Amino acid sequence: MRRTLPSTASLSVFEVAARHQSYTKAADELALTQSAVFRQIAGLEALLGVKLFQRHRRGVVLTDAGRVYAQQVRSRLDEIERDALTVMARGGQGGTLEIAVVPTFATKWLIPRLPSFHAEHPDVDVHLRVSTRPFLFDDTPFDAAIHAGQQAWPGTQGLPLMPEHLLPVCSPALLGGRRGFRPKDWQHCTLLQLSTRPYAWREWFAVQGLQVEGDMAGPRLELFSMAAEAAIHGLGVALVPTFVAQQEIVAARLVALAAEPLPSGRRYLLVYPDQKASNPTLQRFAAWLQRAVDAPTAW
Repeated sequence: MRRTLPSTASLSVFEVAARHQSYTKAADELALTQSAVFRQIAGLEALLGVKLFQRHRRGVVLTDAGRVYAQQVRSRLDEIERDALTVMARGGQGGTLEIAVVPTFATKWLIPRLPSFHAEHPDVDVHLRVSTRPFLFDDTPFDAAIHAGQQAWPGTQGLPLMPEHLLPVCSPALLGGRRGFRPKDWQHCTLLQLSTRPYAWREWFAVQGLQVEGDMAGPRLELFSMAAEAAIHGLGVALVPTFVAQQEIVAARLVALAAEPLPSGRRYLLVYPDQKASNPTLQRFAAWLQRAVDAPTAW
């Protein structure tokens, strides 16, 4: 059976016209005539049997179907472009991995260790993109994800990397010469909240046997790295993973307010769809990642 495949030329023209919602601006960007843009889109609409634009006196506007299709086409064209750039960069040799990763883990733990992976596997490029929540791999270009949770989600396999341990930290200046926090001090400090972990402080205080009024109050930040930076600048006390706190504590930019970190109940996992389990490039990355986690300096 013959496939229903629009030409890449018509899809490229449609994507530009959809982005501008203007045939004239699309023609200018693509160095085409307005009539050439119109013909490409008219041919695409005829192939699909669906109107992608509504015409009116002031120009064109996307239909509901056109808006959805434009998002899908833009995503596919981005993938094709990435594939082309990869082939160009590697001359057809080696491999690539598209990894979704939680941002603070990427910047504070993974990226500092990636040079050793590239030293072992110079023929592999690792592309990182931020994703903070589970997703359907079929709808993305990702080969795998590094996710903070309790287990892999349905249709995937998971390689456990490390448990997450949280440590309360603040600027040395915030202590005002004290050696640490007494239980009553928690009642008077600003708690930096993580928007994705609204109960983190309450859970930490419960383990400590403390009840702190307003334990969910305080400035809300999206990332652990933002909370750590806010603590460094004296905005309050942050509760962050040990791999975020360690370097700052060594540099005396932060001090720990507890003798030992406590497990959060989450762990970091390398998650990948079942059909990627035998991917040799992914297998090499997973093996290296496990060695990096097991190294004495992993924390």
